[in-house]
Amino acid sequence: MKQLARYAKFFLIGVYFGVVLIKAEVISWFRIQEMFHFQSIHMYGVLATAIAVGVASVLIIRISGLRAADGAAIDLKPKPFNRVANIAGGLIFGFGWALTGACPGPLYALLGAGYAVIALVIASALLGVVTYGVLRPRLPH
Repeated sequence: MKQLARYAKFFLIGVYFGVVLIKAEVISWFRIQEMFHFQSIHMYGVLATAIAVGVASVLIIRISGLRAADGAAIDLKPKPFNRVANIAGGLIFGFGWALTGACPGPLYALLGAGYAVIALVIASALLGVVTYGVLRPRLPH
């Protein structure tokens, strides 16, 4: 029970983040289509803000020596670039985004907003994760 209470704050942060995604219309299929058709700057502004927050967060972690929730050191090593794996992964990601109209990030926000059909997308994403886990030893890394 103590551990559940310890992680409740992260759940609440996730719920808050989902509400922000919904209010910012980031989960809107129409907003995503506007982005892909270069009809609106809305989503590009959101993505640019996310990149800026990510860069600032990494700098804060590195400068201040912040630790993970369990007290472990956060090790931010760059991953090596693998052309075949990165292109294949990017294509799979892009096709999934195009087919569903949803980036993987807000899937749970869509489910929480009442779009029950997104449960199929979440199940498919989880199946993809399991498939990767099974095939990982045979994939180029």
